[in-house]
Amino acid sequence: MAGKVIRKKTELRAKKREFEESFPPAVDLIFLLQDWNDAYNVGGLFRVAAACGARELVMVGRTPVPPHPMIGVTSLGMHRRVPFRTFSKWGEAVEALCAEGYVMIAIEIAEGAHNYLEFKFPPKTCLILGSEGAGISSGLLKSCAHAVFIPMYGKGRSLNVHVAAAIVAFQAVLGGTKS
Repeated sequence: MAGKVIRKKTELRAKKREFEESFPPAVDLIFLLQDWNDAYNVGGLFRVAAACGARELVMVGRTPVPPHPMIGVTSLGMHRRVPFRTFSKWGEAVEALCAEGYVMIAIEIAEGAHNYLEFKFPPKTCLILGSEGAGISSGLLKSCAHAVFIPMYGKGRSLNVHVAAAIVAFQAVLGGTKS
C-alpha cells in the first residue's frame, strides 16, 4: 500500500540517489530540437531532460530559446539547470555533435525505423526531434545513423513531441531492450 506523499527535499534527494545508484544511466544523452514552434514544448523538454539526466539540449533553426517567457512557465526552472546551445543550421549542429562522438538517432516514423523498445542505443546518443507539425526535415533525417519510432495503439499517428522524447529517452538511459 502506498504511503504519504514525499515533499521534503532531503527525502526527495535520498530517493533520487537511491534510484541513480540502482539504475545508473546506460547512455550519455543529449537532445537536438529542429525548428520547434512551441515554446511550451521546449519548456516541457527541459523538464524531461532534467528528469532523465540528459547532458544538454541543442536548439536548431527557429526553435525558441531561453529566456523566452513561455519556456520558463513549463520548464519550472529546469531551463536554468540543463545546459543548452544553439545553432542556426542543423548541419553545423550535427557536425559538432558527431565530432564529440554522438550518434544521431531520429525519433520519427520513417522507412527503416526501429521500434524504440527493440533498439540498442549507442553509448553517446543524440535524440533528434523535428518540428511539431512537419517532423524532422528530410536532409537531417538522412544524416541520422538510425531512426526509432514509438508503436501506438488506437488511431493517433503521433504523440506530443516532448512526450515522445520522454518515452524514448527513458528507454535509452535505462538501457532496456526486449532482446
